[in-house]
Amino acid sequence: MSTTATPTVAGLAWQRRRRAAARFWAQYRTHRAGLAGLVALVLLALLALTAPWTVGSDVASVTGAPGRPLQSPSGEFWLGTDRFGRDLLGLLVWGSRVSLLVGLLAAVLSVTIGAVVGITAGHFKGAYATVLMRVTDWFLVMPTLVLAIALATVMSRSLGTVVLAIGVTTWPTTARLVRAQTLAVESRPYIERAKALGGGHGHIMTRHVLPNVMPLVLAQTTLMISSSILAEATLAFLGLGDPTVVSWGGMLQEAREAGAVSSGDWWYLVPPGIAIAGVALAFTLCGRAVEAVLNPRLGVTW
Repeated sequence: MSTTATPTVAGLAWQRRRRAAARFWAQYRTHRAGLAGLVALVLLALLALTAPWTVGSDVASVTGAPGRPLQSPSGEFWLGTDRFGRDLLGLLVWGSRVSLLVGLLAAVLSVTIGAVVGITAGHFKGAYATVLMRVTDWFLVMPTLVLAIALATVMSRSLGTVVLAIGVTTWPTTARLVRAQTLAVESRPYIERAKALGGGHGHIMTRHVLPNVMPLVLAQTTLMISSSILAEATLAFLGLGDPTVVSWGGMLQEAREAGAVSSGDWWYLVPPGIAIAGVALAFTLCGRAVEAVLNPRLGVTW
């Protein structure tokens, strides 16, 4: 009597996912720049997660500042101090938590809105799709930063406002890309067979269209995170962020208010600027590598 267990449907699906993930990782590792960006992001994420133990939550305290105002870098303060005498290295590490969190949440919100609009517009077509695409076109031609500033101005100054302002103004590009992919997927014969067998709108969109557009959504998310981090830094630099939290954009805004540019206090400006540019570059490298793996026709090999 054979003791070999018959694999279940769930088990077979799990095995296919594992093999797909292994193939993805094997191809991703061939992109040196994408791998370098991933390593940098992992190290930064670990630094941000361990910040409460490495620098402490009191690093942003003004009353307990350990140094004198605007000290230049030294053995005691590797990146110098700010206008209140706080350690800029500690502030930089603590600010990474807010910048990464806002960038990730805003990108997820933006891509989610864009994916929903793109899939539904590509599936239903007709007057519904026309109205959605005209709204999308309106958002595309309007300056994103201006819309985000307007929303952040009329709403309360908080991290939620910043996430909402970025997310609801940056989704049109994703919507356009997802709609084009949806139209391509729905033109395939197996979609017609699914409809003939009684598949409803929800079944078609969730079981057939969504899995086929997910690679595009994933690649777009990694690219949007860098844009969201830059947008958060811009809003914070303009004084529209949450004044009670430390972020890289907020550090630049404080440096500007302290006159660091005119007084030549470069250590107040350069570290957060480099951090913003470095994280944006790392996410962009990862996004390009993911895009190249999921769409080999791009021919990206760097």
